[in-house]
Amino acid sequence: MEPLIQTVSQQLQQAAGSARRLFHGRGHCYPGLEHVVIDWFAPVAVVRLYEAVEPAWCERLCAALAQVPGIEALVVQSRGRGRETSNEVAWGEVPERLVATEQGLQFWVSPLQNQNSGLFLDMREGRRWVREHAQAARVLNLFAYSCAFSVAAMAGGAASVVNLDMSRGALARGRDNHQLNAQDQRDVRFLGHDLLKSWGKLRKLGPYDLVLIDPPSFQPGSFIAERDYRKVIRRLPELTEPGSRILACHNDPLHDSGFIRTLMAEECPQFAFRERLPNPDDFPEQDPERALKVLLFERES
Repeated sequence: MEPLIQTVSQQLQQAAGSARRLFHGRGHCYPGLEHVVIDWFAPVAVVRLYEAVEPAWCERLCAALAQVPGIEALVVQSRGRGRETSNEVAWGEVPERLVATEQGLQFWVSPLQNQNSGLFLDMREGRRWVREHAQAARVLNLFAYSCAFSVAAMAGGAASVVNLDMSRGALARGRDNHQLNAQDQRDVRFLGHDLLKSWGKLRKLGPYDLVLIDPPSFQPGSFIAERDYRKVIRRLPELTEPGSRILACHNDPLHDSGFIRTLMAEECPQFAFRERLPNPDDFPEQDPERALKVLLFERES
């Protein structure tokens, strides 16, 4: 327990009020704690347990976190593939939603929401890159979720952004996120469609200078990476032109970075691999190939 609490305290100091992962056991750098992660949405900490734990151990963890300065409320979430997700407020006042800050931008998050709170913290460096490279770009944001990439792109001076996600509720949160940052939405579109059935409209709105692909790894009924990622990649020539860049993301520990690179080489050889973006330092990983993969490609002449 002591290494966990020590890490949480160190990460809280580095967070300085910004959203951050306080403990990342799933990176296999903390033996015996691979099933534990703790996220920080000031002033609320969210413990996510990917395996069942002894109630006494969970009580000790909650009591220890209550002694960490700065944490005013705690949520414990039990989750994992094939398990029903449940949330419990361990102590403190937890609002239905609160504003999380990241790199000067703000996002609505829901600490009590099942599965995802509204902001994927491991994509922080991806959002930083987009903000730094979006000036005057026409951006297509696929699997937009709550449109955090879109907010980053508009903050970086993008000419326009098209957000596509089959969840209209997520896109409504995306509109709220743009409004929260006082961003003009006249050049931002929100399309609530199934991507695999919406290529015609996307072509009409293109071509795009930057395409962001960040799908779920495994979501039956909408997207399964092994089956559907190739379908997305093979459409890229229709949506881009020479010089266009692709940021292709994948977060399944069962696939290394070669999964995306192979698909791109087979379906779109005109796109050259440029670099893999680094992951945030609050996501330590024993094997980087099991972590989030964010790969940059550029279309050559």
